[in-house]
Amino acid sequence: MKNIPQYAETFAALGNENRLQIVNWLRDPKAHFPKQADGDLVLDGVCSGAIVRKLAISQPSVTAHMKILIGADLVVAKKVKQWTFYKLNREKLKLIEKQLSELSG
Repeated sequence: MKNIPQYAETFAALGNENRLQIVNWLRDPKAHFPKQADGDLVLDGVCSGAIVRKLAISQPSVTAHMKILIGADLVVAKKVKQWTFYKLNREKLKLIEKQLSELSG
């Protein structure tokens, strides 16, 4: 198995219940978040405010979680007006699937 430090970063990012929940919600944002005034849920991502409300934690806590997910390349951020929107990096998820299959193979 190659890139063990990279695997460790990815799995560490997913090792927190809140971050794992965010990733799960971002897999299907239309099913988990209401329509937004600015930004398309699928094309632009989910507004950080919606994630704050759904997790019922502070904005700084959500920002810290998102920074970790972005650092692990699991999520990408996009600015729309004054808001930050987040969406899942689906290519990274495919790579994680491959990594897990390597571990079991």
